[in-house]
Amino acid sequence: MFAAPLRRAGRPVFLAGSVAMATAGRSSPPRRANRLIYERSPYLQQHAHNPVDWYPWGQEAFDKAKRENKLIFLSVGYSTCHWCHVMEEESFKNQEIGEIMSKNFVCIKVDREERPDVDKVYMTFVQATSGGGGWPMSVWLTPDLRPFVGGTYFPPEDSAHHVGFRTVLLRIAEQWRQNQEALLQSSQRILEALRSLSRVGTQDQQAAPPAQEVLTTCFQQLSGSYDEEYGGFSQCPKFPTPVNLNFLFTYWALHRTTPEGARALQMSLHTLKMMAHGGIHDHIGQGFHRYSTDRHWHVPHFEKMLYDQGQLAVVYSRAFQISGDEFFADVAADILLYASRDLGSPAGGFYSAEDADSYPTATSSEKREGAFCVWAAEEVRALLPDPVEGAADGTTLGDVFMHYYGVKEDGNVSPRKDPHKELQGKNVLIAHSSPELTAAHFGLEPGQLSAVLQEGRRRLQAARAQRPRPHLDTKMLASWNGLMISGFAQAGAVLAKQEYVSRAAQAAGFVRRHLWEPGSGRLLRSCYRGEADVVEQSAAPIHGFLEDYVFVIQGLFDLYEASLDQSWLEWALQLQHTQDKLFWDPKGFAYFSSEAGDPSLLLRLKDDQDGAEPAANSVTVTNLLRAASYSGHMEWVEKAGQILAAFSERLQKIPLALPEMARATAVFHHTLKQVVICGDPQGEDTKEMLSCVHSTFIPNKGRRCDQMPPTPSLPSPWLCLPWGRRDGSRSWLRSRPY
Repeated sequence: MFAAPLRRAGRPVFLAGSVAMATAGRSSPPRRANRLIYERSPYLQQHAHNPVDWYPWGQEAFDKAKRENKLIFLSVGYSTCHWCHVMEEESFKNQEIGEIMSKNFVCIKVDREERPDVDKVYMTFVQATSGGGGWPMSVWLTPDLRPFVGGTYFPPEDSAHHVGFRTVLLRIAEQWRQNQEALLQSSQRILEALRSLSRVGTQDQQAAPPAQEVLTTCFQQLSGSYDEEYGGFSQCPKFPTPVNLNFLFTYWALHRTTPEGARALQMSLHTLKMMAHGGIHDHIGQGFHRYSTDRHWHVPHFEKMLYDQGQLAVVYSRAFQISGDEFFADVAADILLYASRDLGSPAGGFYSAEDADSYPTATSSEKREGAFCVWAAEEVRALLPDPVEGAADGTTLGDVFMHYYGVKEDGNVSPRKDPHKELQGKNVLIAHSSPELTAAHFGLEPGQLSAVLQEGRRRLQAARAQRPRPHLDTKMLASWNGLMISGFAQAGAVLAKQEYVSRAAQAAGFVRRHLWEPGSGRLLRSCYRGEADVVEQSAAPIHGFLEDYVFVIQGLFDLYEASLDQSWLEWALQLQHTQDKLFWDPKGFAYFSSEAGDPSLLLRLKDDQDGAEPAANSVTVTNLLRAASYSGHMEWVEKAGQILAAFSERLQKIPLALPEMARATAVFHHTLKQVVICGDPQGEDTKEMLSCVHSTFIPNKGRRCDQMPPTPSLPSPWLCLPWGRRDGSRSWLRSRPY
């Protein structure tokens, strides 16, 4: 037996495992580079100069493994992953370890963001054998791609508490030489167990589970895990989990007169406020970091992901819609400013992420996590030396700013949250004191305090702009752009900001131009920034996965509701038909995550957990209901029910694993409030009524389109909007919250 350290939530833990139990050809790469130099993925290119004979995932590597009867070492990560960088620096750049890897294994690198299908297959194995997972993911496969042992981050050398990567490599290579048949048999048993474990579906006409039972159980499970003091649904680490917050908003909307409904709203709003005050929120550069390493939302892992920004923009907009508190509207605007400014492509789409690590100064030789975002107390004082008018003698802008944001002379990061000592003496800004208490402490008026803090943030942002920026992953993904389209469209509708709706339309146009094949009707997974910001595609484009269709369709529905531009609705319905054709399981029901026909994929999976992103089947339930209400295509309602039936056991036992699908269960079973508006879409009175509708939180509005006379003689209440056709005629869009 040996222990392979497993990186869960950014910290090494240990996975017990037993080795015994457990592209077309190219010209030679330039000297000092491996095959990854030819790849478009920023993550693969980061490893192009490792002293490792890396291959991309593809037939060339598979053929070599079979021809030479070698095991495969599969390493999966992404370009902005902090612990991926750590393992590269410690192991993959080590000449001796690189030689061991290349001599004994066919080494394959995969960007999980390009190939979520490959990632999910082997992460299913790692999670099943360890109870956890994370990146970098390290898995050893037989030549026919069956996994038999794995983990995540491995330190390079042995210590008192773990076995190092070098030793693991040598032990596995030795076991393959001595016990090959046993390993092959073990890998076959593992594969059969994984197939059984990952099977999701129903073989009969089982009904969708009852909504009230699912909602009640999910609410109780969330309530039981809630942190009463700091918000969130774990002690540490803490993740934003927009799926939990969206569920609680829907639960509140259906139970708003009950104590449980009031608690659901309190839990969600308190969590959002604590997150926005915390260090997970970038108070200087806007946007949110990936997650917090502590209970207080203070010290984050500093990477910023597009999918977080898109989902959080929606959640904060809904929080404003429900509460009327401008605080939440300001945070939503903050997120969208960051996404548009720092992740926006000149072509209209959005890049994937910003790295956690960067050089502290232009002359530094080593990157450090958080270097771009943290501050020494003397830096803040030097930037903010001005006296504050009206405050006690000698009080400076720096004094007020440091008090409010918890800046300490010797740094405010606990050594326990800084295992590599990269944040010693540094401060992660956190709204440590309330505005009211801070103003009272310094004898300032609230408006004066606001101006002081705003000026402090402005100066720190200007100073930070002089620092080396973190790496930007300029890969553009259809799915994450879909989430960002939803963020801008929903915020635009709720906050009455037409510029947000226009930005959503710009991104949707980008997806249609660069990530869609009009001939086949299929989406593409990714495209890339080339020279002079030109959008480029790889030589062998990757076709879209289920999540690409689901998130783009959701974004297009949201954009249509915000803009009333019929073309987005038509494209969404077209994509829904394509999704049905490519991914639907007619036997077990629900949608597979990937298309059929790829012999390199051992499992065709259906995601059964809402995580950092909601599971595609969870979102598609609501998409199908919206599509049916728009089009009258009632087969989509039947499919929505079949998905819920396929996941019925999980929804009834542990709906906490699927809060977005639990929310969709309510949409499937409940008829919500309906509103009637008749008028010219360009008329001021119609816009005023639409603004009123957008200002009200009605979970999961869906719209049904019918030809109707322009009269109010409809079964009350309905929302009716004239719908312009391309031939210039006018029909009526009958729209009701589904």
